[in-house]
Amino acid sequence: MKFSLKNIALVLTIGWLIFGLISCTNTATKSEQNKDYPPAPPILMQAALTKTDGSNFKLEDYKGKVILVNVWATWCGPCRQEIPELIKLQNAYQSKGFEIIGLDLDDGETPEMIKEFESQMKINYLLARGSEKLFQEFYRVSQRDAIPQSFLIDREGKLLGVFIGGGPNLKRLIESVNKLMAD
Repeated sequence: MKFSLKNIALVLTIGWLIFGLISCTNTATKSEQNKDYPPAPPILMQAALTKTDGSNFKLEDYKGKVILVNVWATWCGPCRQEIPELIKLQNAYQSKGFEIIGLDLDDGETPEMIKEFESQMKINYLLARGSEKLFQEFYRVSQRDAIPQSFLIDREGKLLGVFIGGGPNLKRLIESVNKLMAD
């Protein structure tokens, strides 16, 4: 009997850990009812980002478009799980002025590694790198040091929401993008 209880406890513990990795939190920073959104912090919008080809850009270059900034890394399981959904969103709304920008946060991942990963996963959106300082600023906005994190920014540069983790938050992210792009 004790053996069975140990196995049940082990399975429950492992399940709890997996759930925690898939869904880091169940909250987004702004409610759907609150339409008074703040501007995205200038430090995020004006930071120099580097594409895998070595060219630079800034998030503010995308003003006039809806952008989804996804902070991720190739080794992150929940990040990998959400990529197919991000690909679908990019396909559905790119022609309507929607852009996804994936920011890899791992300094150990070279542009070549990211390009190879992009090819393997058939990623159809822009992948880039930012500085450690920039990632700290993203974490300051979200108040969480976790990945994946997605920041939804409207055409005027207002921050509409922060979505941390996969699972239910990925569903909320998709619903938010669908609603925004339908308006």
